[in-house]
Amino acid sequence: MSTLSKPLLFLTVAEILFNISGYVIHSVAGRVLGPAEYGRYGLVVTLTTTVIILIGNGIPTAMSRFLSEYFEKDPGMVGVIKRTGARLQFFLIAGVTALFFFAAPLIAYLLGDPSLTPLFQFSSLIIPAFAASSFYFYYFTGIHLFHYQAILKMARAILRVALIVPFVFLFKIYGAIAGYILVPFITFLLGIVFDRKTSTPFKNAEHNQETRTFPWKILLSSAWPITLFLLFYEIFISIDLYLVKALIADDAQTGYYNAATTLARLPSYLFYALSIVLLPALAKLKKDGDPEKVSRLLGSALRYAGIILLPLFIILFSYAEPVMTLFFGGAYQEAVPIFRILVLGLSFLTVFYTVAMGMIGLGYAKLVATLAGLGTLGNALLVTFLIPLMGTLGAAWATTATTTIVTLALLIFTRRFVTLPFSFSGILKTLLAGALLFASATLLPSSSILFVLPTTFLGAGYLALLFSFGVLTTKDTENILSIFRRKKNS
Repeated sequence: MSTLSKPLLFLTVAEILFNISGYVIHSVAGRVLGPAEYGRYGLVVTLTTTVIILIGNGIPTAMSRFLSEYFEKDPGMVGVIKRTGARLQFFLIAGVTALFFFAAPLIAYLLGDPSLTPLFQFSSLIIPAFAASSFYFYYFTGIHLFHYQAILKMARAILRVALIVPFVFLFKIYGAIAGYILVPFITFLLGIVFDRKTSTPFKNAEHNQETRTFPWKILLSSAWPITLFLLFYEIFISIDLYLVKALIADDAQTGYYNAATTLARLPSYLFYALSIVLLPALAKLKKDGDPEKVSRLLGSALRYAGIILLPLFIILFSYAEPVMTLFFGGAYQEAVPIFRILVLGLSFLTVFYTVAMGMIGLGYAKLVATLAGLGTLGNALLVTFLIPLMGTLGAAWATTATTTIVTLALLIFTRRFVTLPFSFSGILKTLLAGALLFASATLLPSSSILFVLPTTFLGAGYLALLFSFGVLTTKDTENILSIFRRKKNS
């Protein structure tokens, strides 16, 4: 992990800023639009961005994997692989955009609200803009220029607040959608500038060699299981929202559920940077034939993920009411019970996604796609069964149950292919520290908007317990401090 600590720091800071901007947008939209209109907004934007994430990121992700294998040993292939990926991406996204536009009436009909049709059609423009921006994000991933990734992410965060927030006030839902189109397009233009700045060595290496090609079939064959995984994963985490809309047919209830889901995804957003770094890093280590480093890197990632996720879940669960009020206002208190259930399930899903991206880097995309597909099917069936019995709480329980099962299944399969360091006593000590944290949280004020004060105290206490139990050591402290030393000396 030490070799990745600095880029991971940059990307994590960028991801935190990006998601803060997202919560600012959701908070403003929720307050300005109200629960019913916010529910419609959530459906339209979530579905459109889900389409591009699950379909449009498969080829760039596969491209980044191959770039990571070639950029040091054979830099002349970088431009070749990038052009092959760009051509495939262009034709795929053009087809998906047209299909989504013409399918908008059917999608609105299936959701029981034909008035959503023009919103879905307008939002189809998000797809090419988002795809163009994401292409450069994954390109810089592949050649390990993580600081350019971070800059693009930060720029996008600033642009989101600068454009979408005023657009929501001025033009309501249509303004929000327009902002979601403009922001990634502007980020794409910035990516072009960075590409021209960094591509000279690769172009020189390519010009000094004979004309070369990278078979598009190899890239496509690697991309399709990744695309399937992203497809199933995004449906997995979104199907409950759409089924709430379709089966309950209440915009306000959909808005409450969307608010709870948005907040419950907080832990996953914080770990997105780790998953992005893991994929190319593990792909390179496998190409180098170093299974020991593969084991050490993936094991360290899981260890730190567990240590950080546990207190995040406990704090969000214990302080659910003030967290909901902070982001969405007092009108969304009905979403609190849903949020408490979902934050457990989506914490497990954070582990699932992180490990899955690492396994994709190691070449096991078909395995993780299969597990995500089974999870999607199981979640859809269980949500459909429980909504008539328990309403929105049934949807939340179904999602939590299926995400927990699928995550545990992936961890079991991972241990079959990768030798992971395992400390049973370390896990027990971490769980004990978490239990003491939860018990302490019940004794401190949990309804005040000033919940940040007790949570800071609780977080410090949790870390102190881990040090006293020997779960965290001075070596962990040195690894963290080394990030800042390298940053200062660089």
